[in-house]
Amino acid sequence: MAGIGIDVANDTRSRVTRRLMPFLFLLYVVAYIDRINVSFASLQMTGELGFSDAVYGFGSGIFFVGYMLLGIPGAILVEKWSARRMVATTMIVWGGVASLTGFIHTAREFYAMRLLLGVTEAGFFPGIITYLGHWYRPQDRAKAVAMFMAAIPASQVIAAPLSAAIMKAGWFGLSGWRWLLILEGAPAVVCGIVCLFYLTDRPAQAHWLSAEQREWLVEQMNRARAVTAERAGGTWKSILAAASHRNVLLLGIAYFGGAVGNYGLGLWMPKMLQRLGGLSAAETSLLSAIPSTFAIPAMLLWGRRSDRTGERRWHTAGPRIVSACALALTTLAVMRVPGTVALFAVASAGLLASYPTIWSMPGSFLSPTEAAASIGMINCFGNLGGFVGPYAIGWLSSRTGGYSGGLWSMAGAVFVSGLVVLLVRLPRRKMS
Repeated sequence: MAGIGIDVANDTRSRVTRRLMPFLFLLYVVAYIDRINVSFASLQMTGELGFSDAVYGFGSGIFFVGYMLLGIPGAILVEKWSARRMVATTMIVWGGVASLTGFIHTAREFYAMRLLLGVTEAGFFPGIITYLGHWYRPQDRAKAVAMFMAAIPASQVIAAPLSAAIMKAGWFGLSGWRWLLILEGAPAVVCGIVCLFYLTDRPAQAHWLSAEQREWLVEQMNRARAVTAERAGGTWKSILAAASHRNVLLLGIAYFGGAVGNYGLGLWMPKMLQRLGGLSAAETSLLSAIPSTFAIPAMLLWGRRSDRTGERRWHTAGPRIVSACALALTTLAVMRVPGTVALFAVASAGLLASYPTIWSMPGSFLSPTEAAASIGMINCFGNLGGFVGPYAIGWLSSRTGGYSGGLWSMAGAVFVSGLVVLLVRLPRRKMS
């Protein structure tokens, strides 16, 4: 494609980002709020329904048991069928389930709805990661994933004041935490409907690009596919073979450890701060937003730096090791609310900054279909850590009366995950 210049390449990448990224970012904000809003609801819910820390920890974490069931099919559907239809269907269904969670009364109902929410949302994240691979070259993907995954801390910043405001409601005799869950499920349904009209499955179908831009992007994606197919060398004959690749297994273990810390902290931070400072539900919700504000620039800058240098493993391992140290330091008895919030900010920034680089790895050594399957597998297995982290904190808290044991378990899991990433072997690539 010698006739297509640098200006066309830059204009195409910018146009793709302007068209897709704000909308995908919004979708993930909605998804993540529905995933973690139970952490804010718990400030009222556990007392009203008489749930112990163990019950809350199990219920918040069981989401990820359901989540692991459909992750691989979701990624493959995006690769083989349609991202537009798969994402739309997923969001409409999970939005309904998220809203219905506001009507629970017993622990069993809590467990059932959280499990069902995980099942219905399972295909979304691996599907979007696969979808980004249709639009971004391998050397651009860490930055793209960083922009998308910046929705995680952004959703926490948005959810905190929103939840604090909604929990003051008592309309029609329903508690504020119920309205929180009911209302925050509705945007997923609306976004799912919009997906059907807004998303484009493949670059060749992108009529919002000029003919020259489409030509350049299709050629780049075909070239990337050819490279990964060549690296596969004909040895990747099945999804099972891809899922059993040494690197995929290591990334699954690493993602598991990171999820223990990320979701353990995300789902328990409000209750930890509430107990430490004796704060109200509204005060605690607002305070919980502070750590996430530091994670947003950390993700964007770190993903950009990884793309610029071409290095992935240390860009994943380094932030996780720093995060583990911060989590360990929060167990010190001398820590009060300001110091704890500061350490939670460091821990959150380290955990989240490592995600864009870890998700850019599978596409560098697997063909597109194999990468889609492996992304689903890594996400499914790794997110079991999303069950283990919250549940371990609740279990240990119910038996010890404090959160130190849970914090140490998170720190250990995150530290090991950083070391495991360093064992991944990646092919060298030319920077362009």
